[in-house]
Amino acid sequence: MRRRYLALVGLTLFVFLVGWVSVRQAALWLIGLGMGAVLAGARFGFTTGWRHLIQHKDPSGITGQAVLLALAALLAMPLLAQFSELHAALGPPSISLLVGAFVFGLTMQIADGCGSGTLYKAGLGIPLNVGLLPLFALGSFLGSVHLDRWLSLGQIEPVSLPQTWGTVPALLITWAALGVLLLLARLWVGAGRTWLRARWLWGAVALAVLATLNLLVAGQPWGVVYGFGLWVAKLAVAAQLFDPAANAFWSQPGNLQLLGQNALLDVTTITNLGILTGALWIAQAPKASAQPKPLTRQQWVVGLVAGLLLGYSSRLAFGCNVGAMLSGISTGSLHGWIWVFMAFAGSLVGVRVRRHYGFGA
Repeated sequence: MRRRYLALVGLTLFVFLVGWVSVRQAALWLIGLGMGAVLAGARFGFTTGWRHLIQHKDPSGITGQAVLLALAALLAMPLLAQFSELHAALGPPSISLLVGAFVFGLTMQIADGCGSGTLYKAGLGIPLNVGLLPLFALGSFLGSVHLDRWLSLGQIEPVSLPQTWGTVPALLITWAALGVLLLLARLWVGAGRTWLRARWLWGAVALAVLATLNLLVAGQPWGVVYGFGLWVAKLAVAAQLFDPAANAFWSQPGNLQLLGQNALLDVTTITNLGILTGALWIAQAPKASAQPKPLTRQQWVVGLVAGLLLGYSSRLAFGCNVGAMLSGISTGSLHGWIWVFMAFAGSLVGVRVRRHYGFGA
């Protein structure tokens, strides 16, 4: 019965967006719903996929992610070459990226969720993810406020592989790099392992299609953390606690415009809300997974602090597993590959910290 009510709410919001906001935002709402349903239905966790590889030598999660990246790149790169109005997820290689990606990889293991993971697990009603979502948003805002100081430590111009070598060579380089990563994983886990499970495969295919639809409709790749920071920035401005004109990030024309507009006009906000709602719809299914065991007071404190750092570091790293890794790599940005290596290094530490505090596998 609850699923019917949620479906009615989703349809009502769709009609409202069509009539009073824009058809584009209504389409993005449906895309976000699909993303949330797929992430929750397939339990497509970027964080858990990495952790299971590190801790249990289970390669199925990272194989699913490699399939997602390969398919998304196959779809996105030719579109970017064909339509100049579409934009890639380019970020500058920088000290900010190195530090932010490492800290993000570490804290996402403790918090058991990246940007999209935190959203869909909050939608599923996982208590820690529900609790840390506001802190994630606050951290993302604080990271945006301080971003110019981090960038002043050193950066170079963003590097686009398609612009440097051409679309086809960039796509082949991306696939080759993914193949090398899978080969390294094979050396790590050894023989006799299951490399791809059904849920990872259908989840990868569905997310690649949805990410491509997001690119076409929004004109930019799928992102998560910008919406978080925007929500807090709007609250801070409304409370007269923050002057965006005095900040390097929020005084940029596009950001300043969004601060003055209805939040529903932000493409990331719409898809984020869709992910939450789509996951909530899955949570009402009769066979929805059971809730995890209750956390201790110490685990709550550690988890919430990790959530704040997760948000802060995501802004320094120009995104999370979606905005930096998936969207960055699939649209040919070098910073996406740098993000992967630094975030994985952070995850190696984060898995040990998670185990130390007794969080579940």
